[in-house]
Amino acid sequence: MFRKEEKKSLTRLALLSVGWGLGLDRFYDGQTRDGLLSIIGWLVIFGSLMLLSPCHGYDYSTGGKTMAEMSVNPLIIVPFGFGLYGAVLVVRKGFRLLRQFETAE
Repeated sequence: MFRKEEKKSLTRLALLSVGWGLGLDRFYDGQTRDGLLSIIGWLVIFGSLMLLSPCHGYDYSTGGKTMAEMSVNPLIIVPFGFGLYGAVLVVRKGFRLLRQFETAE
């Protein structure tokens, strides 16, 4: 049905689609260090987004402050930038795997 190269690229694409945040595609390729760095990187990005978001804390959850009183931390642009860069890398790798599947002989 599928050749070996096609199966490998489909498997890597499925792992990228499902487990991009956990670096499953990197672990599958045997790049343990890169997989661990991927996990740490995404945890830092999502954690810093949660910490720097203007809507956290007891005052906001109990209705003590309104939207007009919220102050946005200007440092929130940093995790957004890294997250956008990471998303571009994931999409770029997905297209590379699709091209690999298409050109497999």
